[in-house]
Amino acid sequence: MDKISVIGSGTMGNGIAHVFAQSGFDVTLIDISKDALERALSTIEKNLNRQIKKEVITEEEKGEIVKRIKTTDNLETGVKEATLVVEAATENEKIKLKIFEDLDRICKPDAILASNTSSISITKIASVTKRPEKVIGMHFMNPVPVMKLVEVIKGYLTSVETTEKVIELSKKLNKTPVAANDYPGFVANRILLPMINEAIDTLYKGVAGVKEIDTIMKLGMAHPMGPLQLADFIGLDVCLSILNVLKEGLGDQKYSPCPLLINMVTAGKKGIKTGEGFYDWSHGTKDLIVSKQFEV
Repeated sequence: MDKISVIGSGTMGNGIAHVFAQSGFDVTLIDISKDALERALSTIEKNLNRQIKKEVITEEEKGEIVKRIKTTDNLETGVKEATLVVEAATENEKIKLKIFEDLDRICKPDAILASNTSSISITKIASVTKRPEKVIGMHFMNPVPVMKLVEVIKGYLTSVETTEKVIELSKKLNKTPVAANDYPGFVANRILLPMINEAIDTLYKGVAGVKEIDTIMKLGMAHPMGPLQLADFIGLDVCLSILNVLKEGLGDQKYSPCPLLINMVTAGKKGIKTGEGFYDWSHGTKDLIVSKQFEV
């Protein structure tokens, strides 16, 4: 698997392209927006510069990595020679199903089709293709160049051969692959999102403030980032989407999203991506400033 295509040039997509290129693979990054592709290349360059400062790579290696990444806004051109396609489009089931229908028609018969979905059923995604045995989940963690885990999701009909290939490929990216079966939320988000939702509910019911909740979880439970900060980082809309998948897929009211989360997403307060969530991110620094809405 030496020719990789990545669909979606947002935070996850450009990070996935980055790690493949850094590991010696030729990568085609695909997005319907040329502006988004330009922003993605800029982001990759900034992240590579950080790696140079940390002496992870050299300036010469950066140049080689950048050369391995091509971009296109044409799906057919971008995937027709790929041996592996990683879909990292928005976390929307209808969009993903349409992409995989198209991929199945366009891609070479032996190409593996992977999704970076954090909660949507791999089995359902595979069902719109004629190659369900070659459809799999590759759930990278954010930020992709830094985080070691790849959650490898086996759909109901994913073959052992496909699973083994993706696990070996993940190791070549200097990642730690961990296999999980295809049930709502998989492992990572089935455990993480109820915790985030409970933190939001704790705030909603006035038990403690934003900084207090995050500080208790960081200092008391040794979490590197508090759950409310993490929710901003993930995207509150993504958190809401995953909770809805859990609630619908498992049929359990304990996964019901907190009303505060629903209201914030409805109001357009989605975290870092919109400049405000539980914290204010509009100041452009690393300082944690609580949103005015939650100031005590």
